[in-house]
Amino acid sequence: MTNSFLERVLSYRKRAAELAVGLLTKKLYDWFTSYVLYPYVIYLCGILWGGTIMTLVSLVTSLLIIEFYDWSQRDWLGIEAIKELKEYSGDKRVGRFTGWFLKKSEPVAFLFLCFWYDPFITTAYLRKGKFNGMTRRDWGIFYSSVLVSSSYWILACYMGITLVEWAWQGVKGLVF
Repeated sequence: MTNSFLERVLSYRKRAAELAVGLLTKKLYDWFTSYVLYPYVIYLCGILWGGTIMTLVSLVTSLLIIEFYDWSQRDWLGIEAIKELKEYSGDKRVGRFTGWFLKKSEPVAFLFLCFWYDPFITTAYLRKGKFNGMTRRDWGIFYSSVLVSSSYWILACYMGITLVEWAWQGVKGLVF
């Protein structure tokens, strides 16, 4: 076993650990904000005030995560690796198709990322460059993704709360 082989193995293990910690931390944060904090604040404060509060929370936390991401200079979520697929020109058909899709459809990618992820993921994926701060275009993507993501999740939470309240009234009417 050569030193370079051992160094590569250790490098892969370190990278895997970094991704695991980054993805787990982000997943736990997303779960808490999406399924605990958002519904709780909207339930307490209503769709207008609760939605406004959570939009501001989303804006601030996503901005802090972007700042940390740029400061750390580490791709702890694998976003930069996925961005590199845009330039894939190898022999694999799937790789070429994925690269074509990613390259040709930024508006579709924007909406997909806004609905399934958060403003940080959307902005980090769609911005040009790597750990280089925010351009005017990036700020536009960021603010737009905050509004689209928050609006979508506010409505989803409100509809969920309304459905639970409606079901509870039905159960309460049957029992009492």
